[in-house]
Amino acid sequence: MTTTTLTRTLKLPSLVLFGLAYLTPLIVLGIFGIIAETTGGASPAAYLVAMVAMLFTAHSYGRMAIAYPVAGSAYTYVRRSIDPRVGFLVGWAILLDYLFLPMVIWLIGGSYLTAQFPGIPIGVWIVGFILITTVLNILGIKVADKANYVLMAFQLLVIVFFVALSIGSVLSTQGAGGLVSTQPFFNDTSSVATISAGAAIAAYSFLGFDAVTTLTEETINPRKNMPRAIMLIALIGGGIFVVVSYVTQLVHPGGVFEDSASAASAIALQIGGQLFGAVFLAGLVAAQFASGLAAQASASRLMYAMGRDSVLPKAAFGRLSAKFHTPVVNIVITGIVGLIAIFLDVATSTSFINFGAFTAFTLVNVSVVFYYVRRRRAGEQLNAVSYVAVPVVGAIICAYLLSQLDINAITLGLSWLVLGIVVLALITRGFKVAPPEMTATEKATVESAA
Repeated sequence: MTTTTLTRTLKLPSLVLFGLAYLTPLIVLGIFGIIAETTGGASPAAYLVAMVAMLFTAHSYGRMAIAYPVAGSAYTYVRRSIDPRVGFLVGWAILLDYLFLPMVIWLIGGSYLTAQFPGIPIGVWIVGFILITTVLNILGIKVADKANYVLMAFQLLVIVFFVALSIGSVLSTQGAGGLVSTQPFFNDTSSVATISAGAAIAAYSFLGFDAVTTLTEETINPRKNMPRAIMLIALIGGGIFVVVSYVTQLVHPGGVFEDSASAASAIALQIGGQLFGAVFLAGLVAAQFASGLAAQASASRLMYAMGRDSVLPKAAFGRLSAKFHTPVVNIVITGIVGLIAIFLDVATSTSFINFGAFTAFTLVNVSVVFYYVRRRRAGEQLNAVSYVAVPVVGAIICAYLLSQLDINAITLGLSWLVLGIVVLALITRGFKVAPPEMTATEKATVESAA
């Protein structure tokens, strides 16, 4: 009997593109006004602090991707390093993030288009996003990969034009000397406290650098390429965020706006006129589409990993299409969940995704330390800085960010976690046995990755 498996087709450039698509580099402009307002006009400083913080966690994801080159991301890492029950709860927590993030992405994209074309209901745009991305993801990772190249190229082109026009605007008003300034990093209206608060918000822009690990079983030479991809995504994404926010802050110093939520759109009109304003809108929509494509692919792979282990119903979640070699049922489920966006606003929906992400980040860092202890007991010598010091710092930072979430996000996250504990109690007969797992399948997958 032939077993249907995920197909290894992704190389390092494709992984980095998928990760950057998930991050959506253009989001730096979408929330520029909010961060500039929070920091007192020091948005690039906030992004710099956030990037350094996220690199600690990116390092930990890289260590775990080497140890366990299988789909499942945080769920697999914690389950294998700490305990299957804790792993289940992490997978359950981050499932909230993975399931709702595509919905939030499609909602934001629909909101942009509805603002431009008020005569068309937002539901039409959301359904359009869902249908196209679902079809592309069902057809396979290779098709989605090619679509990502086109979408990312357009998004990056818009960013390049925005930066170029911003530089041109500064040169025409302040001269060459205006391009070099410390004001965007620290000024009279900013402080360590405001920059720290801004960094907590800016960290949300990095959510998703870890999602590429769910594509491990479709990656060529994952032990080598996956850790590199994770660090490159965090570095490149962070670099883009810092540079773009810096030049934008030069065009508009300080953090006072008529409407901070749409500040970048007003700046785009200021530096490029109506034509560039339209191109900027198209770039934002393309960015949301690319991000939704990557987010839906990652969510479906997480559900596949949990279904394959029978912690979710295997008949539905743990199966791949024999024709497309993709988890079709999971992809469709993610699309159906996305329809909830029709009935929500952006503020409400975004509060759903943060709890799971920071819970996973914290415990992945902790799992590296557990892995280090286990390997030491087995007689293997590992670098203490890489496997203890860096993860501990990462765990502390992520736990702090988790504590800074608003009350709605924490309430929803804890409620979802309680439901997960109930489910765990049922499948483990009152916590008496470990959750089911497919160790033979994982062993074969790890061997094929070697």
